[in-house]
Amino acid sequence: MKRMFFFALVNIAVLMTISIILKVLGLEPYMNARGLGYEGVLVWSLIWGMSGAFISLLLSKTLAIRGMGLTVIDEHSMNPTERDLVESVHRLATDSHMAKMPTVAIYDSPDINAFATGPSKNNSLVAVSTGLLRNMNREEVNAVLAHEVSHIVNGDMVTMTLIQGVINSFVLFFSRILGQIIANSLRGDDERSPSFMLQFAIEMVLQVAFGILGSLVVNWFSRQREFRADAGASGLVGNLGMIAALERLKLNTNAPVDTKEQAAFASLKISGSSKLSNLFSTHPSLDERIARLSN
Repeated sequence: MKRMFFFALVNIAVLMTISIILKVLGLEPYMNARGLGYEGVLVWSLIWGMSGAFISLLLSKTLAIRGMGLTVIDEHSMNPTERDLVESVHRLATDSHMAKMPTVAIYDSPDINAFATGPSKNNSLVAVSTGLLRNMNREEVNAVLAHEVSHIVNGDMVTMTLIQGVINSFVLFFSRILGQIIANSLRGDDERSPSFMLQFAIEMVLQVAFGILGSLVVNWFSRQREFRADAGASGLVGNLGMIAALERLKLNTNAPVDTKEQAAFASLKISGSSKLSNLFSTHPSLDERIARLSN
């Protein structure tokens, strides 16, 4: 209920914000005179922007398993390592008062990492890399798992989907409107309609540009969720345990990265790429995360 209420509020906020921007910038009279019908474009943008984000969310667990070659642990035929992993996740989920235990999976990668995904708290997945299992001790692995379980408990998959849906809607709307305005301006006094291909090309360029700008907003929210997941993990395993895991990650920041990993899951991993600039990174620096926990 709370998620649906929040979803409705977000949609209303987007409608109001765009309407205010159009009025303040004086674009509404111009568009009405040109017959652009921004209300229809706005509805179209919201439908497709939100639909795209939520379709991705609904498919996230399935896409992760198939796209990344995850091996879902069969609880009826586990080896000792897999049993420890499943028991740790279930214990942390129980301590976090989760109603349904997450699915646990392993993926083959030298990258020391883990991620959580899934459409809801009751249909979630925690996956860890073989590199993480080889390079971390049991306490450090437990801290990483606590971080991922905290992502699930905090509803980060849904939160980031809502944010991405809003950004998608803004990108689609403004690229469509500005694309039409620019195409009409290039037409000049010619009464013929602007070329469809010209307008399409302009809209595609604008979508890329606005998409890059929008990613700054999405990634900023992602970094804040990382801090919150670290705090949640500290509540489950203690500050020292979470700091130890992050310190271990610092020692392995130069480990090779599996190129098969999907960027779609980057925002819910324990560690982000250190090669990205701060603005475009889905994760704060490890030093900053350690400092937050230490304080």
